[in-house]
Amino acid sequence: MSDRPAITAETITNDIVGPCLRPPTIVWLGAFGAAQMMAGLMFLAVLMYCIEGYGIFGPDNAVNWANDIASYVFWIGIAVAGTLVSSILFLFRQRWRTGINRATEAMTVFAINIAGIYPLIHTGRPWVDYWLIPHPNTLSLWPQFKSPIVWDVFAITGYATASVIFFYVGLIPDFATVRDRATRPWQKLLYGMLAMGWRGTASNWRHYERAYTQFAWIATPLVIGMHSTIATLLAVSHVPGWHATIFPPYFVSGAIFGGLAMALLLLVSMRSLMKLDRYITIDHLERLAKIMLGVGCIVTYVYLVEFFSAWYSESTPERDQFIYRVTGAHAWAFWLMIVCNVAVLQLFWFKAMRRNLAVLVLVGICVNIGMWFERFNIIVQSLEHEHLPANWTYYAFTSWDYIILAGSFGIFLTQFLLFCKVAPVVSIAEVKAHLLKPQKGVDHG
Repeated sequence: MSDRPAITAETITNDIVGPCLRPPTIVWLGAFGAAQMMAGLMFLAVLMYCIEGYGIFGPDNAVNWANDIASYVFWIGIAVAGTLVSSILFLFRQRWRTGINRATEAMTVFAINIAGIYPLIHTGRPWVDYWLIPHPNTLSLWPQFKSPIVWDVFAITGYATASVIFFYVGLIPDFATVRDRATRPWQKLLYGMLAMGWRGTASNWRHYERAYTQFAWIATPLVIGMHSTIATLLAVSHVPGWHATIFPPYFVSGAIFGGLAMALLLLVSMRSLMKLDRYITIDHLERLAKIMLGVGCIVTYVYLVEFFSAWYSESTPERDQFIYRVTGAHAWAFWLMIVCNVAVLQLFWFKAMRRNLAVLVLVGICVNIGMWFERFNIIVQSLEHEHLPANWTYYAFTSWDYIILAGSFGIFLTQFLLFCKVAPVVSIAEVKAHLLKPQKGVDHG
């Protein structure tokens, strides 16, 4: 580390812009190829689904919401944390966000792209999904606004629109920097179009800061509203284990928890592979770990409240549902969730663990596994052990369930690797304002 040049405006620009203009490395090409192979599985699964029908995924009459809806809620949760953390830290003027905000915002956009696929295929006939859009048509059909799946359409499209604009607005000054550093004509043309005529004037910066602030204000309540809508989708039913008023805050806190775990994994990887340890520091990662610990305590409290509410309700189906989760056929999934989301998280009480990259990666992986199984427990276990014993069943994955789940991670990694190659993964202007000491009489924004 001692032979590295001191941090100046020039070194910051070179370190962050360099990967966008240099040819891809062998490591990047290998990771991208692997991600592409996994992404191909998703397209294969959806193609077979369109040909053979929804039954290839293994649902039955009782568990007709299974892997696809569990994965949908999982990816929505990943999408929630990115924009929420970035916008809240910005609104509270937390300068340490400079190392993490760009990656978390990108994570939001890419995750919500994947999440949107699942409700569309779950309709059974994805080629007529445009019927969900409220527009006049020759059949005089209108969406059933009492249906929760229509709520999803409005919640996801509204949140996705705000998140994409929030993410893109933050990139505009950095795209202009890459444009000015580019040497190849096609790069100048591409980044010139993406920069939208940015010149870095006082007027540009004034309008940029106003727009970015406004979208931060808009995105914050949209995040909470969107995931609360998805939680309400389940809470309005009378299925044991779902019909609970705690579901909206439960889903929001769980989404932030799982999203932060994914952000930790991505930031540690970027920090190591792109040599950004001076901009994504161990202090940034430790602060994220502290937030994860706080939100994880809320999630643990909700787990306890669920069991208490089931006991206090004096409802036999409700009590039986939670006994079944602990002792039933899928009890292993429940206990795996507890180990990953509660037990492993306790490592973060110790400062040495929060500053250890291996521990951060371990906890990040465990929490992502645990949060997926949380959704599996909520969806599958509640449906396979409903009110009527005659409807009780056992849900099992088919090979296509595994394939489409692996494919969703492939699409996510493909998008993120492309982002790391074509866009500055850390905000250049914000890093300069944070790391470089302002001179007297000079306003650095």
